Amino acid sequence: MTLEARAARMRAAYVIHMPGLLQTTDHALTLFRAVVPPLAEHEVAMRLTHRLQRQNVLEGPNPTPYICIVHEAALRMQFGGTTVTREQLHHLAEKSEQPNVHLLVIPFTTGVFPGAGQTVFYAEGPVPQLDTVQIDNSHGPDFLHSKEQLSKYRAHLDRMEQIALKPSESRDFIHHVARQL
Repeated sequence: MTLEARAARMRAAYVIHMPGLLQTTDHALTLFRAVVPPLAEHEVAMRLTHRLQRQNVLEGPNPTPYICIVHEAALRMQFGGTTVTREQLHHLAEKSEQPNVHLLVIPFTTGVFPGAGQTVFYAEGPVPQLDTVQIDNSHGPDFLHSKEQLSKYRAHLDRMEQIALKPSESRDFIHHVARQL
């Protein structure tokens, strides 16, 4: 079972990559096929299946609330080329229309912000003692559980939410970037 499946609410921040829970099939395939050392095609297929299954937490009768902050850099990275990127951006905008998905964009013009350059996924448990932060690194994910670490990343995400564009402005911004491709 994944971290997302047990979360009562999820918050995340992405600077270079698109959020895994909001990736299209083609975007995810591009990423999995770029892994070093290269993955065997059956491993790519297994990872893709897992990625798409994880996305189910955002669907159904009781979808998990998700606040996702995406930096403009991630919107402009053309993983898979123009067509894949444009499709991914339209998918992001569409998903941001779901009532449980709050997608917020931090534009380049914002300047510095806490946690710049780091992917952060914060899963709130049914009780605060079960909260978990996942930090992605080139060697894989690190999971943080201490009260001090959780407090730090809650503050990072709070500040990032404050400086990001509002949901409707974020959606407009995503459409603007897609039109520029």
